[in-house]
Amino acid sequence: MPAKTFYHKIYELTKQIPRGKVTTYQELANTLNSKAYRVVGSAMRCNLNAPIVSCHRVVKSNSKVGNYSGVGGIKKKIQMLKKEGVEVVDGKVDLKKYLHRFNS
Repeated sequence: MPAKTFYHKIYELTKQIPRGKVTTYQELANTLNSKAYRVVGSAMRCNLNAPIVSCHRVVKSNSKVGNYSGVGGIKKKIQMLKKEGVEVVDGKVDLKKYLHRFNS
């Protein structure tokens, strides 16, 4: 069996983020023992498996919602987060309340 690609590992972790929670690009990279935060962002941008891989649940470390390459862009991302019960105020998420951390 071939080794999993870094993107595949990111997608597998992203699938674990529960509804009503978010994680950060940095948290995903750190969980994979990496500092490749931008690669995580690239993986989210290239995600062809939505909604199985819920990339809308990944936000920036500074709590800003960040980009969303799906139809509707950032407005759609915010709408999806709010539908799941995540409060978004001025384009930011309260990470103390909604952050999902992975068991390493």
